[in-house]
Amino acid sequence: MKFKKFAEYLSRIEKTTSRLEITRILAELFKKASADEIDQIIYLSLGNLRPKFEGVEFNMAEKMMLRAAAGAANILVRDLEARYKAIGDLGELIFGLKKQVFGDKGLTVGQVYQRLFDTAIDEGTGSQDRKINKMIELLKQLDQLSARYVLRIPVNNLRLGFSEMTVLDALSWMERGDKSLREDLERAFNVCADIGKIARIFKIQGLRGVSGIKAEIGVPIRPARAERLPSAEKIVEKLKVFAVEGKWDGLRVQIHYDKGRYMLLGGQEDLFGDKGQKKLVRIFSRNLENMTEMFPDIMKACESLGVKSVILDGEAVAFDPETGKLLSFQETITRKRKYGVGEKVAKMPIKVFVYDLLFLDGEMVMGKTFRERRKLLEKIFHQKTIGALILADQEIVADSKRLRELMFEYLKQGLEGVMCKKLSTAYQAGSRNFNWVKLKKATEGGLVDTIDCVVMGYYLGKGKRTGFGIGAFLVGVQDEKGNIGSIAKIGTGLTDEQWLELKTKCQKLDFNSKLKPDNYLVNKGLYPDVWVRPELIVEILADEITKSPVHGFGLALRFPRLIDFRDDKNIGEATSREELEKMFRIQKNKTGSG
Repeated sequence: MKFKKFAEYLSRIEKTTSRLEITRILAELFKKASADEIDQIIYLSLGNLRPKFEGVEFNMAEKMMLRAAAGAANILVRDLEARYKAIGDLGELIFGLKKQVFGDKGLTVGQVYQRLFDTAIDEGTGSQDRKINKMIELLKQLDQLSARYVLRIPVNNLRLGFSEMTVLDALSWMERGDKSLREDLERAFNVCADIGKIARIFKIQGLRGVSGIKAEIGVPIRPARAERLPSAEKIVEKLKVFAVEGKWDGLRVQIHYDKGRYMLLGGQEDLFGDKGQKKLVRIFSRNLENMTEMFPDIMKACESLGVKSVILDGEAVAFDPETGKLLSFQETITRKRKYGVGEKVAKMPIKVFVYDLLFLDGEMVMGKTFRERRKLLEKIFHQKTIGALILADQEIVADSKRLRELMFEYLKQGLEGVMCKKLSTAYQAGSRNFNWVKLKKATEGGLVDTIDCVVMGYYLGKGKRTGFGIGAFLVGVQDEKGNIGSIAKIGTGLTDEQWLELKTKCQKLDFNSKLKPDNYLVNKGLYPDVWVRPELIVEILADEITKSPVHGFGLALRFPRLIDFRDDKNIGEATSREELEKMFRIQKNKTGSG
């Protein structure tokens, strides 16, 4: 497919806000794409070059892209900067330049993709200038419309408004003309979180090929998630007999280990096995980000597990090496870094509380019951502690009194609460259901849990906060159609440091437009001064959820306050509209304190 034709599809998508219409356009695009290019088309449509867990990033800031655009158009950067400040979008900026600047050379999707990939992986001394020059040469060979989208991709600002879930819908539409295959496709995506690979197999082999997809070491599995219930009594009523574990406030980690494969020192797999320095280990976050090189202490522990291959699910929590005390999430998150890792390991070591097993010695074990998976885990952990890895404590419970006692014990240890798990169920990747139920300490007369919201925009500061450039921020939740509705405007409860951190994070996500994004449901009286892309997740505690005629989905948070920035989560991991409505019903019907 010519890239120009691909760009025309992207333009059609950008012009509609209808979720169904976007799905149909994508289905048409996928149908016309060849099996050799459908994965590249999907990655590019999502603003990427590879699955997120592979960590292929452009590392090109907007200023670099401005230099590339100026070089391609043969005009001064400062002249282009003035126009950019007025327009606020690199794509529109280059689209508005004179047509004769561009020379359409008829490049294919594959050719453009390869050149973008070569640009992204260029590293070392002088790489910034080389990247800019590569972009200049590419832009000169593209028509205006193609250049619009090629400029937006490196700065993660395609503005197309759809996710991997929409891609799954579109693949079903491509084959059947409806969403009837969505469930089968999502099941495959849940155990192999590479949407391009799923699409390529589906294009070649159809449903039969997708149904045969299994978990593999090095490709993350979408994690199972827990539901909520308001009290110990309700949990016993729902689960009958169940396992109880602590609920830590740390980093969710999925650990992959293969004794028979090796990594080079830079973390890449050594395919020949003769130059390898370390056994193959991959550590993924809850939103499938590759964090392997940040946790050498976890990598080292894996080599003592006594297995050929394994995928573990657990929670990483930093601790004070002098006192042994577990540290907060905000302190633990500082272990996520590219530089100074060794120094941080010594000052802030990690404990990983392992609570589930997904894969063992070449076999996917997610289909086994939790009771069976736990027995296998206990065989692996013949000692409770193996380096940084610790087998999570567990007790079988059948009455609310004992559940409350365990809850109190874990709270005294500094944990968030407890996790209750059915013994007879399989591990359901990517699903949130009542196989797992969490119970956290409730505020007095208030919510049974915090809410993970997405920041939609912010308001400029007044008085003391004038210097911060921010005085309040708007948060919301997303519905199943991709709309984001506001639920709270928050202007108090943050420290000066938090306000400054919030402003810094928001600036990186600025839409650079005064226009409200089409999928943002916000009352005009609540419009912020600055709209931001829905990528910053914050953990919010409130006294209660109330009905509201003002906010997007008819619900609002009463007395909301910021608890943490959840850099480990994306919008798909945040609280949804459906979950918020469930929490509202739980709050109304709460019969016990939990």
